Amino acid sequence: MPGQLLIDEPADGVLRLTISNPGKRNALDHPLLDAIARAVEGAPTRGARALLLTGEEGMFSSGYDIGPSDEAGFEERAEALVAHPSTNAIDALEACELPVVAALTGHTIGGGLELALACDLRVAADGIRLGMPPAKLGLVYSHTGLRRFLDAIGAPRTRELFLLGRHVTAPVALGWGLVNAVVPERELEDAALDWAVELAGNAPLSVRGNKRVLRALLAAEGELEPALEAELVALRRACFASEDFREGVRAFGEKRPPAWRGR
Repeated sequence: MPGQLLIDEPADGVLRLTISNPGKRNALDHPLLDAIARAVEGAPTRGARALLLTGEEGMFSSGYDIGPSDEAGFEERAEALVAHPSTNAIDALEACELPVVAALTGHTIGGGLELALACDLRVAADGIRLGMPPAKLGLVYSHTGLRRFLDAIGAPRTRELFLLGRHVTAPVALGWGLVNAVVPERELEDAALDWAVELAGNAPLSVRGNKRVLRALLAAEGELEPALEAELVALRRACFASEDFREGVRAFGEKRPPAWRGR
């Protein structure tokens, strides 16, 4: 069964989007990502002044739902789900004129962490872990995704996150600037909603204007030369056809150490 996006309005001016795919630890599939993009893009027409993105059943998201590596069409399916450029859902969150809070109810991994990073603010429950597993899966991550992490936590922490592939605790993520606040699990829902309500009560022109300026300043770091960007995209695409990527996904599903071949 595909995942679902649950939508409600827990407070005046606040639209809450809840990732619901409990059988797969809230993994992100195409229907979920498309639903997030549609909901974010349509939020202003519903009278929302702030968005709250969260996960159901004590989990934010375990990342992209790539599926078993021995299924037919694995390579094409995996690339289509996580390939460059970034997903419509992430693009929609970054382009949204409304402020967006991510409430990290549980572990936030891989594509789920990048999705949270596309939000303006992140509030995390104190017992969760956050991580990026490409090094454990044989995956070359998109340069657009890596740039988000560089902007948020700098080069040393991005290297630690992506090259070691370890998970970090919520307090460590707070120290890195990966999240904005850490609260006890029982208080997370109320704390994140309080932030969203406060954002919804701020001057709309100011919030929209400041978001636009911040987005422009971050983008002004400079675009890649076309030839270099093409090289990075080709490098990423090549990983989907590699033996190591298929082995990494298979080993992850079987909960065993991967046997890397370097090809």
